[in-house]
Amino acid sequence: MDRFIQTLERNGVGLAAQANAYDKLKAILLDAHRLGVFGGNPLEGVKPPQYDPQRAVIPSVVQLQRIRTAGDDTFRLIADLMSGCGMRNGEAAAVSINSIVVDDVYRITEQVNQTTRQNGRLKHRRVGEYRDVPLPSRIKETIEWYAEKHGTVDGYLLRHPADPAKTFPYYYLSNQWQRIKRAGEVDISEGMVMYGFRHFFASNCLSNRIPITDVAEWMGHKSIDVTFKIYRHLMPGSLGKAAKLLDVGLTD
Repeated sequence: MDRFIQTLERNGVGLAAQANAYDKLKAILLDAHRLGVFGGNPLEGVKPPQYDPQRAVIPSVVQLQRIRTAGDDTFRLIADLMSGCGMRNGEAAAVSINSIVVDDVYRITEQVNQTTRQNGRLKHRRVGEYRDVPLPSRIKETIEWYAEKHGTVDGYLLRHPADPAKTFPYYYLSNQWQRIKRAGEVDISEGMVMYGFRHFFASNCLSNRIPITDVAEWMGHKSIDVTFKIYRHLMPGSLGKAAKLLDVGLTD
């Protein structure tokens, strides 16, 4: 199991995908343990995938501008949705023109489930629950541009290339990301993965002094503790600044 996790890390697999793979394998091994296949706990001493803020590679504004146009129109759309609205890749794959609530608000209601390959509920949400996120004008323009150029199916922009009745296949995006990296025509830092687009959204929010409570809600985290643990390092100097401000009220 340790070697399995290490291989995922070496191959640049994102934390969310690592956690999903770990959870599924963990369930299988624990079932086998309960059935007597293993004499001892096969997971004893195994450390589950952990997010390391120091390993997160977030694209700069210049890098993002070049990377988002390095692939095809679909890649550009998903890159914009992840970096501009903080969507998970599965949520971006289920993008719909009908989810634009008003000019500056997008309502995320579903995501493409990588296991079932069907649209399903959001992570940490019950069926029917949703979350509203900011919709920057440039991202709205990208959605409308893509819809006008490629059309939609019941409002959905992305469908299976070979069968519009099916959801968008996740591997299509992964394959394209690998092709862009291999081409070497754009600057992609060592260790950068596509999830870095979502990290860019968080970094952009926090650097513009948007409260972390709002960022946690928009990103769909289970609790603000998760957001703080992952993105506290993106708020450089915040504690030092707070100390100086508080000191004003404490001086004689």
